Amino acid sequence: MRKAATDEIAPDEGDGPRREGDGAPGASGGPPAGAQGDPRPSGPSGRGAGPAAKTARARSGIARRREALTGLAFVAPMLLLFIVFRFGPTLGAAFLSVTDYRLSGEWTFIGAGNYTRLLGDDLFWESLGVTVVYTALYVPMTVALALGTAVLLHRTLWMRGFFRGLFFLPYVTSIVLAAVIWKWIYEVQDGLLNASLGLLGAGPVDFLGSDSLVLPSIAAASAWKGFGYSMLILLAGLQSIPREVTEAATIDGASGWQRFRWVTLPLLRPVLFFVLVIEAILGFQVFDAMYVMTAGGPVRASYSLVYFLYDSGFKFFDFGYASAVGLVLFLIVLVFSLVQRRLIGRDAD
Repeated sequence: MRKAATDEIAPDEGDGPRREGDGAPGASGGPPAGAQGDPRPSGPSGRGAGPAAKTARARSGIARRREALTGLAFVAPMLLLFIVFRFGPTLGAAFLSVTDYRLSGEWTFIGAGNYTRLLGDDLFWESLGVTVVYTALYVPMTVALALGTAVLLHRTLWMRGFFRGLFFLPYVTSIVLAAVIWKWIYEVQDGLLNASLGLLGAGPVDFLGSDSLVLPSIAAASAWKGFGYSMLILLAGLQSIPREVTEAATIDGASGWQRFRWVTLPLLRPVLFFVLVIEAILGFQVFDAMYVMTAGGPVRASYSLVYFLYDSGFKFFDFGYASAVGLVLFLIVLVFSLVQRRLIGRDAD
């Protein structure tokens, strides 16, 4: 049986000797493709695979371009809004600031005339000083209130969501409504604060009519209105601190204040810098609260830089001069933004 199987698979002798070129398909009298002496490479990178590879690369490029166009389509509406309502007005203000543009539409190019006029305008320097003092009061109040409530919410588990929403509620309240509420609280005769002071035996205090009290009073009202945003940012920063770090400090015998001072604050520093700069920028842009609560008084004690810009443009219709004030304010905000970027980048390194 073993011999019969061998006979079955043996080649037919009648076929004769195998000639050169016969045999496996593809043999043509020379070495196969890819063998020594054939310059053509074999495999996927060979000449035969070229069209397929080019097609794959073309399809990949088309897919990338399609993906980029899809992303651009999603970003385009917001980008268009930014150009129209942010970048466009900034360029327009830069142009108007070097002209004497008036309400009539007539204008003349005056170069740096408006900026030279600003340097000699006492009212500009007075409003800038008021803005600096207000910001110096507003920022510590807001950050302290935001940090205190963030720490309280971070440590307290009972009804955390409710209190977080409650503390954030003033931030989503209209600034005009908040200013009206606080103006009523500060009223000399019927105000809630003076009524409370009367129960303690103290006389009424004119918070909004006093040169020395008006800015702290407005800053306190603005801090109440705006601390909710910073609170959420700081709360997120606190929650990102590893629990193991504070637990290790507790095991080492650190008190609650020591843990906060030497562990929490250093780790929270980048977030704290971000909040400080954001609140400083908002402080320099104050207008609504002063306009509603005091109208810039008493005797321009609450006359901010934006209030000066508003009067220049919409009271005296000196749009070129108002645009120059706006560009100065823009440069101040830009400096704060660059400082923030540098500090946060240094902490990240």
